[in-house]
Amino acid sequence: MSIKILQVGLGPLGVKMAKFIAEREGYRTVGAIEKSVNLVGKDLGRMCNSNVNGVIISDDFDAVINKTNPDVALLTTVSDMERITPQIEHLVSRGLPVVTTCEELSFPWDTNPELANRINIAAQKEKVAVVSTGVNPGFLMDTLPVTLTAVCQDVSKIEVNRFQDARFRRIPFQKKIGAGLTLDEFEERKQNGSLRHVGLTESMQFIAHSLGWSLDHTEDNIYPVIAEQRIETDDLIIEAGHATGVKQVGRGLTNGEEKITLVFQAAVGEPSSYDEVKVTGNPDIYSRIEGGVNGDIATCAITINTIPALLKSGPGLKTMAEIPTVSFSSNPALVEI
Repeated sequence: MSIKILQVGLGPLGVKMAKFIAEREGYRTVGAIEKSVNLVGKDLGRMCNSNVNGVIISDDFDAVINKTNPDVALLTTVSDMERITPQIEHLVSRGLPVVTTCEELSFPWDTNPELANRINIAAQKEKVAVVSTGVNPGFLMDTLPVTLTAVCQDVSKIEVNRFQDARFRRIPFQKKIGAGLTLDEFEERKQNGSLRHVGLTESMQFIAHSLGWSLDHTEDNIYPVIAEQRIETDDLIIEAGHATGVKQVGRGLTNGEEKITLVFQAAVGEPSSYDEVKVTGNPDIYSRIEGGVNGDIATCAITINTIPALLKSGPGLKTMAEIPTVSFSSNPALVEI
């Protein structure tokens, strides 16, 4: 018996996730929802070049839910709380637990408490759980460093560095980080909020909450990474002096002391990719993943792997710290639904 999944959102990430689900035992996509008129009516299996049992993409939530009776909804649509909240409310009103990749929902209790409370109340009313996850936020820059502190008697500071060569990421991701823009274009998009890694503040608040720290100030600063020479890839030409990507630095302070430092740098041609965690405490902990974690693969994998843990959780809006430990499972269908 497989866990039946309703996929909502069939952009590049959703399509890749459908392929991953088709390759895994114990999971089965039974329905697919997408609002784009260019995708409605298409066969999901053909889109992701996998056997997805003839699932046809629809824009009718209720008709698909009534027909397929899914166990869980996998929501990969938007990054912001304002737009994701009514989508989640609709899904939970039909009795569906929800795993989403919405970055702002990873820890919304400080940044958007009103909408977080709306989702929490709706989920509790229907006795289902909701959680947001992903590689970042969701794991590398929040859940992982918090987990590493489990062996510490005391912790005074957390530092996380995530550096990645964006040439191996999806084109939408490369555009999201500003690769190829002039510095003026980069600044314009920075000012209007369309160019940033979403979730750095939420990751800081997640860490602080988990460790019992109260942050009285957070910063989220964005800078361009600038090409020293012309860069050509299969998809982009970046002139010297233009942006190759973004450097984003988050700082969380308590009484003027910097307790949390998160550095996210993603750029086309970044010379060294790695994920690094430094815990200052007793004992100090240092962890480094050479080559870094591929964000597209990891986001799809952790989202799917979170489903069994979510189905074991009590009702309400959860963080990754509030559900059972997430891991790969070769037989997730053993989870009691």
